[in-house]
Amino acid sequence: MSRSIPARACPALAGATAIALGCVLSLAIVHAPASRAGESGAALRPLNDSLPALPLTATFEKEDGDNGPYGLTLRNTSGDSIKASGIVLLSPGSNPNSKTRDIPEHVVSRAETWTIFGLSVGDRVTIEAGGFAPLVVTVPG
Repeated sequence: MSRSIPARACPALAGATAIALGCVLSLAIVHAPASRAGESGAALRPLNDSLPALPLTATFEKEDGDNGPYGLTLRNTSGDSIKASGIVLLSPGSNPNSKTRDIPEHVVSRAETWTIFGLSVGDRVTIEAGGFAPLVVTVPG
């Protein structure tokens, strides 16, 4: 009697077969509840990450002297004070040495205004405050 598989290989082959069978069954068990969840109408909804608009209204005015040529006036339209800061992205013609100008933090009380002076045509102003979407405006020409 000759065997094609040596007797010593049978226990090792049985162990490998048991592991492979266990993997296949575990995949089937895990997959079944997941497929039923999709059928029951359960679906992921997108998160609403959008922040509320910054409650500041922006107006530009022509200014004179050291305050010019333009000023940006921001009026607080909310019932609370707002602590805001910002940055000015300077237009290429206004200042060849620097590309940005920081706007220091400022508290705008309710119904009060805050004016940012020394802006030029094409400057882009970004105002940020915690909990609100940034306000981005460009000085008109």
